Amino acid sequence: MKTVRRLLYRDIVASVGFVVLAFLSLFFFIDFVDELDSVGRHGRTVGHAVLAALFELPGHTYELVPIALLIGTIYSLARMAQSSEFTILRTGGLGPGRALSLLAVLGVIFGALTFVIGDYVAPASERLAVQLKARFSGGLKVGGAGAWLKEKHSTPEGERSFSINVEGTGANGAFEGVRIFAFDSDGRLVTRISARQAQVAADGTWTLSDADITHWPQASQRDDAPVREERWPTLAWASTLKPGVVAAAVLPVATMTTAELWRYGEHLSDQAQAAQNTEIRFWKKALYPLACLVMVALALPFAYMHARSGGVSLRVFGGIMLGISFVLLNNLAGHIGLLRGWTPWIVAATPSLIYLLLSLAAFLWLVRYQ
Repeated sequence: MKTVRRLLYRDIVASVGFVVLAFLSLFFFIDFVDELDSVGRHGRTVGHAVLAALFELPGHTYELVPIALLIGTIYSLARMAQSSEFTILRTGGLGPGRALSLLAVLGVIFGALTFVIGDYVAPASERLAVQLKARFSGGLKVGGAGAWLKEKHSTPEGERSFSINVEGTGANGAFEGVRIFAFDSDGRLVTRISARQAQVAADGTWTLSDADITHWPQASQRDDAPVREERWPTLAWASTLKPGVVAAAVLPVATMTTAELWRYGEHLSDQAQAAQNTEIRFWKKALYPLACLVMVALALPFAYMHARSGGVSLRVFGGIMLGISFVLLNNLAGHIGLLRGWTPWIVAATPSLIYLLLSLAAFLWLVRYQ
């Protein structure tokens, strides 16, 4: 069995590596051409365009691994079936159950690789890509009205709720265009802080630069109490919002790990903000490595197809179509689930469950007829 395992794994890993390399080359070319449009602006060179395209590769790899595993496994098994190698292995005792167990181990290995790339390599490279973009564009702006965060905590004046708006990040990594609105327990606006930049410390303390503060009279004060305005070159503002939560609201989702998505979703839920989109993204990222197991199970039936039912190229084409359909269903399920308000983990798991049932049906067919 060690010889069979080594034969299958070596052939499949080589095929998967070739598929990943081919797709990454295509994506690198597309990203590089897209980055060429900004060459010559703000001092950007062709080298910076190459670097930006390289930073995108780990993210593409994370998305491609399950699909490449499906295509590569189908290619290897179909080629072995066409050359009668797989027939010899079946004659030697490699039944469908044992073949599935061998492929399942390979699926677990690729699933672990997908998790490592998605939680460590891809977020780090995406942050470098964001920093490179911010360096030459003067910062990173959040679309629309910016990013909004909420929190509640006690102050010397009593219980306060805060709404914080951040326009984006600067080239130095600081948050820019910060506005903080403080409300009392009755929902009255009592303080507004506007700052050019803000640095957030690990303990949650915000260091605001060029801060303008406006104080409105509280309910306990006289009706004719004046509105006070202050200006501070530097102001320390205590908050429970940590840098990771603020960064999650401002930076692209691709820069976040599974744990960061979970923490950000919990923060949104605690502050009564819409958290379903973040929860769906969390469950999709958490369950995505399991798609590798589904892909290898889906590829196994291609090894049992008779040679007259189609050559290797036709089977590989079928694998590509299956991979594309999985990606489309995975993306479509997220949008439909968000619109319909479905349970996030069910939305994220549905595409994999559908393809798992399809692979199990094909496997049962193999056990019964092959």
